[in-house]
Amino acid sequence: MHTGIAIVPVGRVETRILARVCAVVTETFGRPCRIEDALPAPEYAFDPRRRQYAAEANTAFKDEHGRTLILRGVNLGGSSKVPFAPNGATHLRDGFFDHRRVSFVGRPFPLDQADEHFTRLREWGFTFLRLLITWEAIEHAGPGEYDEAYLDYLWAVVKKAGDYGFGVCIDPHQDMWSRFSGGDGAPGWTLDAVGLDLTQFAETGAAITHQTHGDPFPHLIWPSNETRLATATMFTLFFGGDDFAPATRIEGESAQSYLQRHYVAAVARAAHRLKDLPNIVGYDTLNEPSPGYIGWPDLRAAGGQVKKGPCPSPYQAMLLGAGFPQTVAVWDMRLSGFKRIGARALNTSRARAWQPGHDCVWRQNGVWDVGLDGSPHLLRPEHFAQRAGRAVDFSQDYYLPFARRFAEAIRAADRRAILFVESAPRQPPPRWNMPCLAYAPHWYDGYVLALKRYSRWLAVDFHTGRLVFGPGRVRRSFAAQLNRFKREAAERLNDAPVLIGELGIPFDLHGGRAYHTGDFSAQIQAMDRALRALEDTLLSGALWNYTADNTNARGDQWNGEDLSIFSRDQQTDPADIHSGGRALPAVVRPYARRIAGKPLRMGFEVRRRVFEFEFRHAAGVSEPTEIFVPNYQYPQGCAVKVSDGTYSIDQMAQTLRYRHGLDRPTHTIRIEAL
Repeated sequence: MHTGIAIVPVGRVETRILARVCAVVTETFGRPCRIEDALPAPEYAFDPRRRQYAAEANTAFKDEHGRTLILRGVNLGGSSKVPFAPNGATHLRDGFFDHRRVSFVGRPFPLDQADEHFTRLREWGFTFLRLLITWEAIEHAGPGEYDEAYLDYLWAVVKKAGDYGFGVCIDPHQDMWSRFSGGDGAPGWTLDAVGLDLTQFAETGAAITHQTHGDPFPHLIWPSNETRLATATMFTLFFGGDDFAPATRIEGESAQSYLQRHYVAAVARAAHRLKDLPNIVGYDTLNEPSPGYIGWPDLRAAGGQVKKGPCPSPYQAMLLGAGFPQTVAVWDMRLSGFKRIGARALNTSRARAWQPGHDCVWRQNGVWDVGLDGSPHLLRPEHFAQRAGRAVDFSQDYYLPFARRFAEAIRAADRRAILFVESAPRQPPPRWNMPCLAYAPHWYDGYVLALKRYSRWLAVDFHTGRLVFGPGRVRRSFAAQLNRFKREAAERLNDAPVLIGELGIPFDLHGGRAYHTGDFSAQIQAMDRALRALEDTLLSGALWNYTADNTNARGDQWNGEDLSIFSRDQQTDPADIHSGGRALPAVVRPYARRIAGKPLRMGFEVRRRVFEFEFRHAAGVSEPTEIFVPNYQYPQGCAVKVSDGTYSIDQMAQTLRYRHGLDRPTHTIRIEAL
């Protein structure tokens, strides 16, 4: 943990200005703020002087003609995390615990709305969808009871997407394991199966949910569930139950085997249903997998990536769930990081998070026990940190065996499918050499996401949490952060191509001011800054997100999040395909889709609407380079300058096709507004 804020300056000439800024930050937040010299550039750092935008070793996505693909996609959609009927929006509590009688038919939108939404997304230049499904959507009624109506609906949505030219990656989505532990994903019966009592999570501190907490639901408190009892227990059992909870069995089967078997079978069921649809690109293994307690060095110490609200240590969480009151630290978010602001007594009513007749699985497995005097005591503070005398590696030891099991089942259903590999946030992927793999990490502008504010002068390093100061330094930092994923793919996944599976911004910046003023300039600048990082690194990516039923009041219908690039509340003219779009000057931008060689440089200047692209042609590729040229940006047409060769523009298809000459190795294209 950093002891203070580190601002990395653009150069030494700003020293006096930064000294004043540091003094203000120190006074405001009560933590030392220091000026540091610029950090050394990472190996694949963005350097506009050298035009070194991409790691040379990185393998790209290719089409059937050998052209390099740059994918621009969107996650569809945010409200797919919750049931459609009854309405599962997280601010609604009625019927929350009746989890077996729900339906996700209608997520991401009813079929009769599909043409509207797919037409809009195609017009905006997207060709790729990361389509959210959940384990709960498929198997909510009980183990082995599949919702065939939902699978029929899912097939129809993917088929319709193909009619509009979209490639689809199926994303079995989860956050914090389940809706009932503060997120989405797994069916409620999975928690029942290990003996947890969903109705007692609020009282025992086992989870914080919007449904039981009520409004206002604190911003970004939901990720703190990752280290609370319910989420951490389920993920530990799912990935490492055989090692860490061998005494815990479900219907005679190890908890790990039982949970993984049902999850994999549910997604494989969907894959079998979709296998004949040619626009299926592949499957994500599991959205943002969490290690739970795996690797936790000392159960007496609190931790986790997000600490907000009352945050017990793992041992305190176990005791709270077993009915022992605890006084726990209360945390909040500051510009300088997470700060302890007090303490609070929890579970004074001595409720239990376990069903009658069920004991805490961690007491059952010898992590802690109760003495003759009735007092609990910790037996194994390092229970989850080591196995067979060595420190555990979650990615290699636990995520990889699961991913292999998942890949085998998916490939049995669809041998063409690409497997999109993730890792626990801020952890590298496993070392894995398998055909048809892609790396799909997530990346956000942390300053904008966490504080819901935008400043062109400030950002946060996603990997280290360090503040970055100055527009130029922010740009270089963002490119370096994304190029880190390229390096991980090159070193650990045998040069697998990289797709940023999620990036985006909250639209309720500055207290939702834009919803009252109509001024979305801050959102446009924040979105442009994020998408410019993709351009600087020549990476593919999928925006988070497009939610068909987004509203200004309730956002994406889940935990108060509001990141959708579309909202009905902004749709003033249904006849206008762009009406309802948010930050479109940044979102709808030119980009090279198919390149007859290796891309070297790409960028779009939003204010002047100038696009520039440079690539090196590849021998043997005869099809033209294709660039998306949106009519939204160039309603009166555009002026095109090319270094050589010939081009044509299909305004209906919003596509520029360029055939390069052979008398030079590299080629440039510049597009300007008329």
